[in-house]
Amino acid sequence: MDSKIEFELYTRPTCSDCQDAKAYMEANKIPYTSKDVGQHPELEAEMIKISGNRIVPLFAFYKKGLLGRKKLVNHFIGFENNKEEILSLIESR
Repeated sequence: MDSKIEFELYTRPTCSDCQDAKAYMEANKIPYTSKDVGQHPELEAEMIKISGNRIVPLFAFYKKGLLGRKKLVNHFIGFENNKEEILSLIESR
């Protein structure tokens, strides 16, 4: 994965897996865009478009194109069950 990959993390404040994911990212100084669905319910439409459901945490990986548009290249639902794959993508940026 090249350096143009970035990711967004959709979370809810009541989700312990979400809080674990955010704590891990912050402790390891991994940059991400935080999207709090609890404070911004309109983000649920984005989540449904990405993954087909409203389950959090949702990791959405994007690649920026030449014109600055972002293209979804991968997504994962859940942190603990997908941790190895998520970290592999992040570390290869």
